[in-house]
Amino acid sequence: MWFSYLSHRRACRDKQRERADRIASLKPIYHEPLTSQDKEILSRSVSSLVASVQTSSLSPSDILVAYSKKALQAHAQTNCLTEVMIASAETWASTANKSGPLAGVPVSLKDLVSVKGWDSSMGYSALVGKPMAADGALVRLLRDAGAVPYVKTNVPMTMLSLESTNDVFGSTDNPHKKGYTSGGSSSGEAVLLALGAARLAIGTDVAGSVRAPAHFSGVYSIKSSMYRFLKQGSASSIPGQEGVPATHSPMTRTLEDLETFWRAVFQMKPWNYDYSVLRIPWRDVKLPEDRPIRWGVLWDDGVVTPSPACARALKTVTAILEKNGHEVVTLQCPSPYEGLQIASQLLLADGGKTASKNHRAFESNDAGMISAFRGLRLPYFVMKLYAWYYRYIRRDPIYAGLIDTHYEKTIPEFYALIARREDYRSRWFKVWRDAEVEGRQGDEGVDFILTVPNSLPAVPHGGMRHGWKACGYTFLFNLLDYSAGVMPITHVDAITDALPRTFRPRNAIERNYYKMYDASAMEGLPIGVQIVGRRLEEERVLEGMKLIERLLREAGAGYVGLPL
Repeated sequence: MWFSYLSHRRACRDKQRERADRIASLKPIYHEPLTSQDKEILSRSVSSLVASVQTSSLSPSDILVAYSKKALQAHAQTNCLTEVMIASAETWASTANKSGPLAGVPVSLKDLVSVKGWDSSMGYSALVGKPMAADGALVRLLRDAGAVPYVKTNVPMTMLSLESTNDVFGSTDNPHKKGYTSGGSSSGEAVLLALGAARLAIGTDVAGSVRAPAHFSGVYSIKSSMYRFLKQGSASSIPGQEGVPATHSPMTRTLEDLETFWRAVFQMKPWNYDYSVLRIPWRDVKLPEDRPIRWGVLWDDGVVTPSPACARALKTVTAILEKNGHEVVTLQCPSPYEGLQIASQLLLADGGKTASKNHRAFESNDAGMISAFRGLRLPYFVMKLYAWYYRYIRRDPIYAGLIDTHYEKTIPEFYALIARREDYRSRWFKVWRDAEVEGRQGDEGVDFILTVPNSLPAVPHGGMRHGWKACGYTFLFNLLDYSAGVMPITHVDAITDALPRTFRPRNAIERNYYKMYDASAMEGLPIGVQIVGRRLEEERVLEGMKLIERLLREAGAGYVGLPL
């Protein structure tokens, strides 16, 4: 045990020193202030950068310098970087494919994405100093498209939290407010985007890991459905876990860049790089023009009600849609709480053993996962007694229902959960409008689902001790395998978004999570909304997001991010 602890301490020290040395050893130009040319490069869209590289009016090396400078500044502010690949990226930029659809554009990668010769430790000290043997499928495609990987970013150990902290790299701050989380597990990616230190980023999502950072940090993302986006070759904290699909997904600073990124990836025919990707080209989708678009709103998941700030963002969107002739209805759907019960059991069906296998003695973990794993290791009868206490003494069936099922599953129990998941998905299938299905009435079904990405804006560090139980608004759509996007709408206002004195929490999860809600302290933090489509409808979700952004801008209510 002590040997394991000493090895842990040494690995953390060595990795932090390695990161510092890589930054210090960079050419002096990377440590200089941004020039006017750098600022001009940083202000340009991805499509503009690509066009300039393709016509040789701008070099990939110049773009790399500008984004590397900004990334180092962002790291100094937030501690967001893990692998600083800038020195190697100089060579990659000089040989980049200048005719590709991402010619010369730097791309940031979540730490788990495999780059040959570089660690994908994911915050586990046991994985430090074990570089990947080959580029993953996604990195191979990006290189062939002309993109230039240049940094990798921080994640929570286990990848099962909405904030990033680990002993190897430390904690990552929110780009808008120090002391707050930037989301997770793709938090470092969101930070770079929000601060203008990246235009394109790659995250992953199993319970909200690209959508929560987009919401907390004020950027854009679309979680892909399973088998739509490349993933083979990347590291994982839970390899083999497919009860709740985990997907790689793009994140960007602007909605225009998000569309450019998706189109560029599919121009490269990703199914030729990753056997698991379905052979579905990018489709040019147009929203209906002969009838109003019907938006079903999930106002409350029955576990944690949206805070005044998040509810206001959602109402801002529904109001602008209704004003422009679209239909907004309260979503009639199967219980989201039932989905949370199923998803939480599937994700940790092995009792957390796989996610913990690289965890060394005395290595710290995310506050939420400490609580989760402790419960999984308690004797079965103790958890049953605990659930009985909440159900019958505290009169809290919501929390009791989650405690009651929080234990390692047998194989027959796991199979039963998969069957239950499939039945749940079939009931959700009826939520959607489908004019081709005989017998459906005109007032049935919806075209899109609208809801909050999380019930709160970004919370203080350590907030995931209770916040991991409040991820139902994103986790639900992983279970269903729906395409789901998040876009920023507004910011927290200290006065408008204050919690009413009449607020009374309905259960222990809501009570503990709302202890962190303080509109005054959170003022200025971004707030997003979530736009959800059916499986494999990323193009359609993008069009829904574009419609909302256009209507908001026409009304003079468009989101304003951090200055470059």
